[in-house]
Amino acid sequence: MKFSAQLLALLPPLAVASPVNLTRAGLHKLFVRQDVQTAINASLPNVTIFATGGTIASQGTSNTQTTGYSVGLGVQQLVDAVPELLNISNIAGYQISNVGSGSINETISLKLAKMINEELAKDTVSGVVVTHGTDTLEETAFFLESTVNSTKPVILVGAMRPATALSADGPLNLYQAVTLAGSPAGRDRGTMIVLNDRIGSAFYTTKNNANTLDTFFSTEAGQLGVFINQVPFFFFAPSEPVGRVVFDVTNVTDLAQVDIVYSHQDMDPALFNASYSSGAKGIVFAGVGAGGMSDKASLAAEELYNATGIPIVASHRSTDGFVPDGGDFTIASGFYNPQKARIVLQLGLTAGWGEDKIKEAFAKSYPKP
Repeated sequence: MKFSAQLLALLPPLAVASPVNLTRAGLHKLFVRQDVQTAINASLPNVTIFATGGTIASQGTSNTQTTGYSVGLGVQQLVDAVPELLNISNIAGYQISNVGSGSINETISLKLAKMINEELAKDTVSGVVVTHGTDTLEETAFFLESTVNSTKPVILVGAMRPATALSADGPLNLYQAVTLAGSPAGRDRGTMIVLNDRIGSAFYTTKNNANTLDTFFSTEAGQLGVFINQVPFFFFAPSEPVGRVVFDVTNVTDLAQVDIVYSHQDMDPALFNASYSSGAKGIVFAGVGAGGMSDKASLAAEELYNATGIPIVASHRSTDGFVPDGGDFTIASGFYNPQKARIVLQLGLTAGWGEDKIKEAFAKSYPKP
C-alpha cells in the first residue's frame, strides 16, 4: 500500500520524543521513548524500527512534487501507512530524530549503534530496520556495519520519492526491509541496504545518483540479492566482507573529528592546515586517480604531517577504485571511498589507535603485493 495525501490527512499527528540537543554535549540528553508497539502475534518475528527522518518520512504539496518536500512524518505514521507490515511481523518503533540525512550527526549515529546493539541482544528480537534519508544513508549504514556486533540483520532503508508522490517508493521499500529483518536468510550478513528491490552490503554500497530510484548499488562487489515478489533471494551464502573491523562504542560519547578534503586542479594547499586548525584529528583526502593530488597540495600535507603527526588517509574521488599502499606520509584507503574511510579513521582515533594500527586496519581490506 502506498501513501496518499488523503491517507496522510487522516493520520493523527505523532507526539515525537525528539532529541533535545544534537550537539556533542547533548548526547546524554538524548531522550527516546518507544513510539510504536503493535499487537503481538507469537507466530511472527519481532522487528524494531528506528526512524530518523529523510525522504521516506517526507511530504510534498502535490502528488507530482519530487523535490523541495518537507520531512516530518513519524514512525507511527510510517507503520500505519503500510498495514501489511502486521501480516509479516510484530513491530516496535523508536523515533530517534526526524531530519534530512544531511543533518545526521555523531550524536544520532552513536545513539543508533548503542540502541541497536541492545535491541539485538534480546532473544525475542529477530532484526532491526533504520529508516533514513538517502543522501548520507551509506555513511550511517557503514557506521553501523562497523559498530554493531550481532549475527542478526540490520537493514537501512529510505526512499527517493516523498510519501505523497505518485508511485512513492517508500512503502514497498519499508515492507521489504521489515521482511528481510525478520527473515532467517538475513542472518550473518551484517548491515544491509534495501531500496528498489535490491539488497546491498553496507560495506560496499554507495549512492550513485542524486535523483533516480536505481541509485544504491556497488559497481565492483555487486548486489547481495534481490526481492522476488517481496521474498528476499540471495546470490551468495552469508559471508563477511574482507577487512571488516568492528569497534566497541558502548562507552563512547564523542567521536574524533575527521575532515575530508577534495582534490582537484588548482586545489588550495592551505585546506590541510585549515582543517587541522579547526580541530581535525585526522584528514582524508578524496584524491584524483588512485589517491593523488597536486605537488603543492602534497607538499603542504606532508609538512603538516611532519609537524603534527596527524594521520592523513589517501582515498579516491571516483565512485569506485583502489588506492594502493606506497605513500611516504599517507595511509592508503584501499577500496574505501572517502566517506567510509573517514568513518574507519574516526573510529580508530576514537579508540586511541596509533598510526600503525590504523594503517593495519585499512590494509586488511586489500591484497598485499
